[in-house]
Amino acid sequence: MPQDSDKSVSADGIAAAVGKASKGGLPPVHLWNPPFCGDLDMEIRADGTWFYLGTPIGRPAMVRLFSTVLKREGDDFFLVTPVEKVGIRVQDAPFVATDAEIAPDKITFTTNVGDQVVADADHPIIIRGDIHEPRPYVHVRAGLEALIDRKTFYRLAAAADAVAGKIGVQSAGQFFALEP
Repeated sequence: MPQDSDKSVSADGIAAAVGKASKGGLPPVHLWNPPFCGDLDMEIRADGTWFYLGTPIGRPAMVRLFSTVLKREGDDFFLVTPVEKVGIRVQDAPFVATDAEIAPDKITFTTNVGDQVVADADHPIIIRGDIHEPRPYVHVRAGLEALIDRKTFYRLAAAADAVAGKIGVQSAGQFFALEP
C-alpha cells in the first residue's frame, strides 16, 4: 500500500461523502476511480474490529457505513468515494462471518457488518492454512472475504458429509471442502 499520508483526509469526511453518495444498498464502488489521497490511520484487525487513530470505532452504524465503501486492489485496501480514495490496513480479512443459516439446499452467512451472503459459485467457501489450523473464509463481494469464526466453522463441520473422499458441505448446488 502506498505510504503517502494526507492529514486533511478524515474518517468523518469519508463518512459524510458516503452518506451523500449512497441511497440504500451498496454504493457502486466498482465504478469509482478517484485519485489516491493518502493513507488513513484506520485498521481492521483480524477479529473484525475496526480502529481509527488507534481507538476502536464504537458505533456499529459507522463501521457498517465504512464497510460499504471498502475496495480491494491487489493486496491493498481502500475506502473510496466518488472523489477520494484513502488507504487503510487490514490484518487478515476485512469481515468476519459470525453466523450461518445451514439449510438443506444453501448456507447463508451473516457477517459482523450485517452483510448476508449465500455460499455458491460466486461466493465460495475457501479453506487456507493446514489440517491442524484451517483458516476458513467465504467470499463476500469484489475480492473481499470474511473469516468464518470458530463457532460457525464447527457448525459447518457438524453438517458436513463425505463426497469423493473429501469432507465438506453443499450450498446452492456447489460442494465446498472443509479441509485445506
